[in-house]
Amino acid sequence: MRKIAFTMELTVDDLEKVKQLCDGWKIVQSGKEFSPEQFQDSEVIVGWKGSLVEHCLVSNTPLRWVQSWSAGVDKMPLTEIAKHDVLLTTASGIHGYQISENIFAMMLSFVRKVHISTRNQIEKKWAAVGSTGEIHGKTLGIIGVGEIGKETAKIAKAFGMTVLGLNSSGHSVENIDRMYQTAQLEELLLASDFVVNSLPLTKQTHHMIGQQQFQSMKSTAYYFNFGRGATTDEEAMYEALLNGTIAGAGLDVFEQEPLPVSSPLWEQENVMITPHNSGITENYYRRAMDLLLINLEDYIRTGKPTLNLVNLEKQY
Repeated sequence: MRKIAFTMELTVDDLEKVKQLCDGWKIVQSGKEFSPEQFQDSEVIVGWKGSLVEHCLVSNTPLRWVQSWSAGVDKMPLTEIAKHDVLLTTASGIHGYQISENIFAMMLSFVRKVHISTRNQIEKKWAAVGSTGEIHGKTLGIIGVGEIGKETAKIAKAFGMTVLGLNSSGHSVENIDRMYQTAQLEELLLASDFVVNSLPLTKQTHHMIGQQQFQSMKSTAYYFNFGRGATTDEEAMYEALLNGTIAGAGLDVFEQEPLPVSSPLWEQENVMITPHNSGITENYYRRAMDLLLINLEDYIRTGKPTLNLVNLEKQY
């Protein structure tokens, strides 16, 4: 019997939809009581946990497709997945709204100095924060123009911002005033008042933003990382923040997660931190499930999902 296994529990309605698509299949759901043994002999796995490698990526495995419940694949066992000819798809494309909102929440907080007033409020301290800035008319540079970058650019236009973008091809994108290719990164950094990194983590993007890149930025510029932590050299970023090379940083992702209590980033007043949760909202499950159902229907019909199929060699 063919088998599809989920690392989460489905709603009653969604379970019924899966049953209709996978007529005659065994369907396994795993909630808080996760057991990797449940996933053995699965042809399709939705979601992923590290303990599944030794149970599912083995010789003569029937596993043919893994649908990740997140966008990034840097923590997935890509070598083993490729070795066993397993297809991998992601939930890429469903994070644009929520992460772009988080970016602007931090951006506006820095410029309007809300982050300082919030600290003062905790201490019951009435203190003027001095003259504040504005984001209207400023220049925003987006490194990695996927769905997050596109939505961020659209919002930026409502503030009358000039938007610069960077991707590997340099092809034009709506709401981006000028597109740069990877080799032109320094040009984008020099011109930007705010820099947003939404890159995936690959061999090519590891520490793509480091000491040289921070030195290329304006001393008044703010840096935001909402892609993957290791695309940024964290030590170089801390030095840039400490020395005033850049004005501040808004961070949702880090090289080591959870961020260790010993990290000096916790104590920097010009740093805002969220615990890699900017993509999780009340609508996440619905968007991820809608994407899955499209891929599942395609898989049943053709033997191959069509949305967000990962190139395992390129790592995205």
